[in-house]
Amino acid sequence: MPGTPSAAVRGLAEEVISIARSELPGLDAVIGFLDGDDSEYPTLQSVLAGTAALRTERYELAKAAGREVAEPEGPAAVVVPLLAGPDSGLVTRIGQAVADSGATAELTDVLGPHPLLAEGLHVRLSEAGLARADRARLFTVATAADGIILATVGGKEAVQAAGITGMLLAARLAVPVMAAALDEEGSVAAVAQELREAGSTQLALAPYLVGPELPEGLLEAALKEAECAAAEPLGAYPAIGKLVLSKYTAALGIPAQPQGTPTH
Repeated sequence: MPGTPSAAVRGLAEEVISIARSELPGLDAVIGFLDGDDSEYPTLQSVLAGTAALRTERYELAKAAGREVAEPEGPAAVVVPLLAGPDSGLVTRIGQAVADSGATAELTDVLGPHPLLAEGLHVRLSEAGLARADRARLFTVATAADGIILATVGGKEAVQAAGITGMLLAARLAVPVMAAALDEEGSVAAVAQELREAGSTQLALAPYLVGPELPEGLLEAALKEAECAAAEPLGAYPAIGKLVLSKYTAALGIPAQPQGTPTH
């Protein structure tokens, strides 16, 4: 779990796990914090070490009880970064934490780009009154944006990946969508200017983020630069839980779970 640990961040992660469990009952999931303190918020290293130790203990107990059990195979844990897009700095830190734990664990790719994330962005924009909930409906939203800034963190690679989801979002909204980096000075303002020069008069910013990975103050500063309204980050939108589960099952070779039909 990237970002500064807090009760709100833990609550968000628990919601994501609950969504994943509803798709795969019995899922054994534990939250590890990249910047944890190993008391209230356990670090990823300690969670992984504990998971590996528990697996070994269960094996030894079964052997001592005279049961015929095979030695544990495969990773002791699968680590799914709660990141919508690539952030090389955070991914590198997560990988280092996995290595430092000493546990045999598999680190998956980040969650996006993916059509379900475009759906989530659409929903967050509609909740903020910045997009119609359904393009097919006849009514209009007075505050609907005619240009979307898809804001992410993680530099150039993250912007490129966000652009893929942005194309899917543009197809849903029938308005131009351009990606920008919140952590690159001037990026959001430059994209806002480009959209306005192309004819957009009412812009909206859609954070292409789960939420906790966003450094404090960056979003507010970007909104001042772009002079526009913003939707909420993706948060614990159902698609996040489903994508976390799909990364987990793919890593273990479990047949893919049905992800449902987009609702918007």
